[in-house]
Amino acid sequence: MNGIIHPWARGPFDLILHAEEHFLKGEDFDKCIALICFDNSIEISISTYLSLHPIHRCGRSYNKQDIERWQHDYHSKLDFLDFELINRGLPWTIDKSHIIWAHNCRNEQYHSGTGGIPNSRALDICRRASKWVFSLLFDLEDIDRYLEIELQGRMPAPVYPRDEDIDRLIDQTYGVIEVAGQVYGASELLFAVDPTAYWEVGEALQSEINEDVVAGSGDEE
Repeated sequence: MNGIIHPWARGPFDLILHAEEHFLKGEDFDKCIALICFDNSIEISISTYLSLHPIHRCGRSYNKQDIERWQHDYHSKLDFLDFELINRGLPWTIDKSHIIWAHNCRNEQYHSGTGGIPNSRALDICRRASKWVFSLLFDLEDIDRYLEIELQGRMPAPVYPRDEDIDRLIDQTYGVIEVAGQVYGASELLFAVDPTAYWEVGEALQSEINEDVVAGSGDEE
């Protein structure tokens, strides 16, 4: 399963992705949202994992009564994590007491209504813990790489400004176009519809001119 985000893991992953997006923006409000979402994702990752069929947990099965007990609240979900780590012979990568402290900071941030900048240490702990818990339960290596890929996919394509030379080349080649009784230069319409195509067409036309110039120079010789 390593290296794959399965459909049943998308919910917890998307919550971490949402938190990471706000974290990277770096504004005070975004840090508040990031802290809440990173903290929530720890609980959601565990809750989702416990709700899965054993086939989605690499065959791991648990007693129904234990699952109900572990699902009760945040602290009981950490009890499950303690149980799981012992069974797998693994340590707490992020100290349990630190996670509980960061969770309490999150509760103060969320419930006190005082606002303000969240505790930077709590934010760091929640961020690292959310990624660790998800990676542990859903067998995903290098979660940061997947987050980076997803975030890059959400970035808008860069829009470059119009260029007078390209405008002239496109308009000379394709003329003007009438739309709903209004007349527009081909360059204006193309840029409005698809700025990337505008530049690609302009560069292609410029390349053709350059090739003609080179060919003409060869003929003169």
